This record gives sequence, C-alpha cells and structure tokens, in this order.
Amino acid sequence: MVLFSSVTTAQERLAVRDARPLLLAAIDAPDGRAHGLLTGPMADAVTERFKATSPVYIDVSTERRYAQPGCRRLKVSFWQDGVQLPGEPGPRRRTIDFGINYCRDGLPPRSLS
Repeated sequence: MVLFSSVTTAQERLAVRDARPLLLAAIDAPDGRAHGLLTGPMADAVTERFKATSPVYIDVSTERRYAQPGCRRLKVSFWQDGVQLPGEPGPRRRTIDFGINYCRDGLPPRSLS
C-alpha cells in the first residue's frame, strides 16, 4: 500500500525570505498551490525564539479565481513543528492561517467578482 502525505517534503519546497514568491507561484500554478521554506534572519529568529524543531514552512493555495487576470483569493499557512510556547506543557506544531486577495502586481483585485 502506498500512502501519500498532504505535506510536501522539504526537498520539494522553494526557499524564500518572504511569502511573495509563493503567492505569485500559486497564482501561476495549474493546481493553484505553492510550497516553501522561510529562510534568512526572520526564520532564524522565529525558530530560536520558540525553540522549534523544524524550519518555518509556508503553504499557499488558491481559494478563488477572480475575473481580473492574475488575481486570486489565496489561503496562506505558516507552520512549524516543535514550537514551545510559554506556559504550555510541551512543544507541538503551530500554524498561522490567513486569507489574502492578491494580484500579480502586488495589489488587491479591483473587483471581487
């Protein structure tokens, strides 16, 4: 039996210093998805602060395509394993999800239709 994971492995992820390249990649991708690893000083600071056991992962997926070319509603997830928060009994995976209306030019769509 072959099992498939919904989480893309680190080798299949694009290393990025911020999420913008992944937003653009998801807009352009046939399946509307892009996956990355946050790198650089910000990623290092987050990992050190929370004593995490994994890199900061970023997953972007398209929730809606707008009529305006190159514009989408995107779901963006930042997640990391082994995050230890103050007052918590032990480390665990933490995720931050948000949605954004985004176009290739970096602006929101002119219309949400």
